Formats: sequence, structure tokens, C-alpha cells
Amino acid sequence: MPTYEFRCKACGSTFDVKRPMSASSEPADCPEGHSDTVKLLSVVGVATAGAAAEAPQGGGCCGGGCCG
Repeated sequence: MPTYEFRCKACGSTFDVKRPMSASSEPADCPEGHSDTVKLLSVVGVATAGAAAEAPQGGGCCGGGCCG
């Protein structure tokens, strides 16, 4: 089940809520009881075992193929 991060506008605390994706846009109350909260944008990086082997080698903006 995904975890969503929220911030309380009243007290400034951040907290996590685990819920199904179908309920991702529903509001969440702060653990302190405040209801004025906002869902934060979370960035998740996922890599597979083969992803590192397929990554371009070298440097530069294009993996070293055309720039030095």
C-alpha cells in the first residue's frame, strides 16, 4: 500500500498516511487533530537489477557518445 506525505498548515508538522491509490486524493487529518492539511509531492526512484547494466557509460550530457 502506498505511503503519502502530508503537511499540516496549522502546526507545520509533516506526517505519512498509508492508503490505497484509489484514496490518494482524500484529505487527511493531522495527528494533532487539525484538518487543514496538504498532500506533498513525493519523488520515488525505482531501479531494477538490469538498469545499472543498461545505463550509458562515460560522461557528458549524452553519456560520452558525442561530447567530450
